[in-house]
Amino acid sequence: MKRLTDNISSRYFEASDRLRGDKRRLVRVFVEGYDDVSFWRVVFDRYTNDKIRFEISVPARGDLAKGKKAVMKLLPESGPNLLLCVDSDFDYLFGDLNEQSRLVNRSKYLFHTYAYAVENYHCHPPSLHGLCVKATKIDRPIFDFGLFMKEYSKTVYPVFLWYAFSASLKMERAFTLVDFRNTVRINFLDSEENGRRTIEWLGRQVDRRLKTLEEHHAGLIPALKKFEERLVARGLTRENVHCFMQGHTLKDNVVLVLLETICDRLQSIGISTINTSDRRGVALKNELSNYNNSLREVKNLLDDNDNYETCELYLRLRDDIRRYVDRVCN
Repeated sequence: MKRLTDNISSRYFEASDRLRGDKRRLVRVFVEGYDDVSFWRVVFDRYTNDKIRFEISVPARGDLAKGKKAVMKLLPESGPNLLLCVDSDFDYLFGDLNEQSRLVNRSKYLFHTYAYAVENYHCHPPSLHGLCVKATKIDRPIFDFGLFMKEYSKTVYPVFLWYAFSASLKMERAFTLVDFRNTVRINFLDSEENGRRTIEWLGRQVDRRLKTLEEHHAGLIPALKKFEERLVARGLTRENVHCFMQGHTLKDNVVLVLLETICDRLQSIGISTINTSDRRGVALKNELSNYNNSLREVKNLLDDNDNYETCELYLRLRDDIRRYVDRVCN
């Protein structure tokens, strides 16, 4: 016997919509997992109006399967009343390189992040200073996150190409995600000179890994060069690798290291300012207590960061959804 969920499709929701008698079209939007709901809610809120509204959820499945594969399986059932939203992973950069990337890039009712994942938007460099201010209540620009991330991207660019190329050939064993993560992570931030010594250290790590890859896979280098041309044509540059690398690697092994280091420095500035003020005794103790109680965990702020509306890739995503709304509402 079939379950009701086995019949879910755009037509099913369209019929359900008519039965409700609501003048506004109700569009269901299926996403990969619960962590993605809030991101896509922010995206679609911009397009909710007196003609259309959206309901974001994870597909209801008896086998509890979640993730991109589960959403992609619903592609034949998608339509004006059932939208699918996924992380791009490498599919945007790969273009028509394989069947999945073709589907992600060409499907009419599937939207993707363009950036590797939602986490890459959370780590949008121009927004990171604001997170530090929220966490420490100190608004002092002691570090240029945007400049550092450009230097970081330029430094890891060569090994990013190797990892993406390996993934495209289904030969991840040649350069695994673990190897890539260990190569591009930063174990510390020396914030003097905007992290120059950290970037130099990272460059040495990358050079060692690059030498090994080129020695072991010399025969692949010509194909790698052609692959690079494909990715550059899709929008990859030496300065925006952080948009296209694996999201959790960027967030956990790079951006959080930056944020925690800078927040520690800003917090020290805040405490020092209070200690050198005219307050003494109980008044000083209370002021320090009030300041410490106002501090927030920057990791939690990063998880909820939605200040990425200036990101070029995000603007492309918004334009895709705007064209869909114009099409179904007019």
